[in-house]
Amino acid sequence: MENIKSYLHLIKGYDYTGNYPVIIDFYASWCGPCKALAPLLERIAHEYDGVLKVIKFDIDKNEAIADAASIRSVPTLFFVDIDGNIKRHVGSVPYDELKRMAQELIKR
Repeated sequence: MENIKSYLHLIKGYDYTGNYPVIIDFYASWCGPCKALAPLLERIAHEYDGVLKVIKFDIDKNEAIADAASIRSVPTLFFVDIDGNIKRHVGSVPYDELKRMAQELIKR
């Protein structure tokens, strides 16, 4: 299983503390499914403010982390629990499923 701690040296402006679970969105500005997913992630970030963080990485502007994380398709989401363990999801996600996955992270 992947762990967020192996990527920390590549993530600028974010220090994983383990206090909150995190959803990391690897996207591209030219990606249609990424554009459709963006407002759903914003909604999740708003609804779970204070208990869950949402971070976005444009793969074209953050090539080092995209390469290190083996991002081959966008959108790719990392669901990171408070221990830093990553569950990877490739492709778009309907809101209800995204919310279920967020709630699962919070319950751990």
